[in-house]
Amino acid sequence: MRAGGEAGRRLRSCLLLLQALSSAADLCTWRGSGLVREPHARAVQQVLLRCTEGAVEWVYPRQALRVVLQPNLASARPYTVCVKPFRGSRGASMHVERAGELELLLSEGARPARAHCFRADGPQPPAIFLQASPQSDIGRRAVGFQYELLGNRSSAPDLQDSVLQVARGFILNVSHDAERQTSRVEVGASRVYRQRGGVFVPGDARGAWRGHVQTLLRCGARPGAGEFLFVGAEHFGEAWLGCAPRYGHFLSVYGAAQRRRENACEFPLD
Repeated sequence: MRAGGEAGRRLRSCLLLLQALSSAADLCTWRGSGLVREPHARAVQQVLLRCTEGAVEWVYPRQALRVVLQPNLASARPYTVCVKPFRGSRGASMHVERAGELELLLSEGARPARAHCFRADGPQPPAIFLQASPQSDIGRRAVGFQYELLGNRSSAPDLQDSVLQVARGFILNVSHDAERQTSRVEVGASRVYRQRGGVFVPGDARGAWRGHVQTLLRCGARPGAGEFLFVGAEHFGEAWLGCAPRYGHFLSVYGAAQRRRENACEFPLD
């Protein structure tokens, strides 16, 4: 009986672990259908997601779907939310809900835009509101999006992170998009330390390499004098940066950490 009881406890522990893993996965990504709802269900279906990245797909949309993004973050808000609608989304309009107000992100039938980013700095967690459009046909319809929550780091980057590219260079040109709260930055890099995906290619002008990256509008990127250290990661298949520090400031911080023997990495300074 003791052996059997021990085996039973182990089995129950394994089942609880599998259940916890399944629940955790469900908190990141949601897929559902508007056709399986109860006839007397509320007009607005509620979904709560607790991860920093994931995706939502709503097939055969009916009435409305409200997706609340409330991650389990160690640090308090504010943070930045980026949303990218799926290509081919149809059957519903997509809105960003902040402080009880709806802001149109994608209208029904419109071509999906690039990633839209906004700050989550209100008293309530942000939400994505999907409003189904009236449909007379029963053809397949689906609307969805990817989401990522980004920390508001604006100081020297943490080089322990797994990054898409690290480069040193100059800002050649910038175009801002106030609606999506993003900036597209053309970089002339004098040195590419690490990259994946071929973001920087051989060029000329002020750098031996050229590339385009995305960053947040609040970083205030602008062309002009000054050398920067660009550290980025891949979001939605595009190269994204944090707020790039001036290379001289990075050298100062790096050197001070070396003198205190607190550096967790070695960075080539030549």
